[in-house]
Amino acid sequence: MSDITLDINGILKQLPHRYPFLLVDRVLECHEGKSIRAIKNVTFNEPFFLGHFPDRPVMPGVIIIEALAQAAGILAFRTAKVFPAENTQFYFVGIDKARFRRPVEPGDQLILNATLQRQMRGIWKFETTAMVGDVEAAACELMVAPGSSP
Repeated sequence: MSDITLDINGILKQLPHRYPFLLVDRVLECHEGKSIRAIKNVTFNEPFFLGHFPDRPVMPGVIIIEALAQAAGILAFRTAKVFPAENTQFYFVGIDKARFRRPVEPGDQLILNATLQRQMRGIWKFETTAMVGDVEAAACELMVAPGSSP
């Protein structure tokens, strides 16, 4: 198990997502088979801020959850020692106990934490939190599973 960091070039090799839907900017640490800590820099230029909400831009909760799922996906790819390809994908298959505790606004830096809880019958379960500074913005349990495109 290695302890690694990834810049945007490394992230692009580990995730199939691209602009405007790539939501992980840097991996601060990744302990394969255990946990990951990553960053999403939230800027006013994000496309969703045009309509959510124009007078007080707030990052949609589902986008925060997607950022957490992408961080967990990096951990899953690293742990499985595979790269995203046409026949190697991890799909977001479930979410439990989602909680939103603080609005996320332009200028915030989300710290995305995911810890692998278990891997059973092809389902990977993660405990996740999104932090702004020392304050929890969101948390959930999420599940991903490998699959291939139709």
